[in-house]
Formats: sequence, C-alpha cells, structure tokens
Amino acid sequence: MKPSRISRVVRLLTTLQAGKNYSVDDLAKMFGTSRRTIFRDLNELEAIGVPYRYDLKTKGYSIDPEFFLPPINLNLREALSLLLLVYKTSNQVLLPFKNSALLAALKIENNLPAKIKKYCNTALKTISTKPSPQAPMSKLDKTFASLQKAIVNKKKIKLVYHSLFENKIVEPVICPYHLMYNHRAWYVLGFSHIHKAVRTFKLNRIKNIELLDKCFLDGDKFDVDDYLGQAWSMIPEGRIYNIKLKFTPKVAHNVGEVNWHSTQKTDYKNDGSAIMEFRVDGLNEIIWWILGYGDQVLVLAPKALRTRIVETAQNTIKVHKNL
Repeated sequence: MKPSRISRVVRLLTTLQAGKNYSVDDLAKMFGTSRRTIFRDLNELEAIGVPYRYDLKTKGYSIDPEFFLPPINLNLREALSLLLLVYKTSNQVLLPFKNSALLAALKIENNLPAKIKKYCNTALKTISTKPSPQAPMSKLDKTFASLQKAIVNKKKIKLVYHSLFENKIVEPVICPYHLMYNHRAWYVLGFSHIHKAVRTFKLNRIKNIELLDKCFLDGDKFDVDDYLGQAWSMIPEGRIYNIKLKFTPKVAHNVGEVNWHSTQKTDYKNDGSAIMEFRVDGLNEIIWWILGYGDQVLVLAPKALRTRIVETAQNTIKVHKNL
C-alpha cells in the first residue's frame, strides 16, 4: 500500500477498534473520502486478516478491541525501524506471509503513543524503496509453508519440478534442509535422491509438493555456509579459481564500493582504474556478472575465464549479425 493509504487504514483501524459502530457514510465523512474508498480500505483489512464486524441493526462496522496487542513500550527509532522494515524494505524481498507481516505492523502502529504514531506516518511518506525485479510466484505462502513444515519435522518430500538444466519435468524425492532467498527468488536446498547430492530447487518452478511419511536424520549436519563455500552466488562447482579483473576508471569506483564476495580485494590505481581479485568456486555464475560490465572490464586471469568470456561475446555478435 502507498504511505497515504497505509496512514488512512491505520486511522480506520483505530476508529473501528474504539468499540463504537460506524456506518460507511460516517467513515467517509470522517476521513474526507468516498464510500468507494472506505469499502476498498475495508477489503484491505479483510485481506490481511483483521476481523471487523458489521452490525445489521446499526448498519455499522467495528473491530473487537481484544484483537490487538496491549500497549508496547517502543521508542521513536524502534517503532520507525519496524514499520520501515515492513512497509518499505519488504518490497526488496519476495516476502512469504506478507499479509501477516503487514497485519503485525498495523497492530504495532495502532498501539503506539499518538506523537510517535504521527511522526512515523509523516516520516514514511518521505521514504521510498524501488523494488528489484523478482521472480513472480502466485502460491508463495502455500509452497513456503509446506517446505518449512517438512524441514522442521524432518520429512522427505516429493517434488514435481520444472528443471531448466535438464529441460524437463522431474520428480525428485528430497530431504529439505534449508530455505534461502537469493537473487530475486526463493530456493530450497536439500539432498536429492535422484541426483545423489545436495541440490538447489527454485520455488517458483515447483509444480507440486507431496509430504511423504518418511523421515530423514541428517538435516542437523547441513550448514548452508559450508555448502556454498566460495561460490560466487549459490552453486559451488568443486574447483577454486583465482580471478583477477581490471575495471576502467568509468566504472571502477562504482564496482569497488560494493562487497560482491567474501574474498574480494580491490586495488585502485592512479589512473582511476581498479584491479579486483576473488577466489571463487566455479566460473559459470561469475561469467554473467562480468559480462554485465561489457567493455569496461578486462579479465586478467585465469585464462579459462578469459576464453569463456571471449566465446560468449563472439556468440553474442554472431546471434545479432544473423538477424
């Protein structure tokens, strides 16, 4: 929701929680909006799980006061940081149970002292975040909940999964170990019985999940950091490469100010260029990152990486020349 609408919905919550019934006309007049807007806001409350009631006798709406939290002792910075996290930065992550998070934020905001609530509402109007591109997923809550349940209860699951690597639908039985958000999408990591190894499965490619009545015992031994090791992103390939890149002055500082990898070393030169070094497990993932900088980066080492970059660039030229 937009900040102005969030503020109005919070006011609507506060008003309906007071114990008195208000008709739609009363609310529209109170908030200086149309009946249609009030109905939209009531639908928003219903969507996030707020149990408002309609009284046929009074033709008014109200909310059970006991539905909300008792007053909590948050200072201004604590309150603003929590509301900022839910209302703004949650746009950067495809958040499961987002409606529940929004409802929790509304409960907290509804019980803030008046001065802090007013300050937060004003501040949120002046803050925005631009959502990053994300893999759309219509059934994230259901899929995430099923996988989380399987992980907690150490239950094996059978997936119907669209594998891009194998270019077909596969049905692996896996022992799910860990859920991870990375690069615009959610993944589940677990031991796949058809691959005989730990594999990564993207949630939006899962067509169906069947919770099996079979337990696994080795989930506690899985450490996601150990598994990822020095992979550039999330797929270790089993071989470490010493990578050395030279970025032109045009992009050097822009690239160097970001911590891309735990092994990163950056050396700025007098001409404004930068030499960046990494120790990375595998080449496939970092290749696409390097290509994103086009002719502003030179691969100094290893030779295998430089060869792959050249081949990809040549193939790109060939594809476009054939149009």
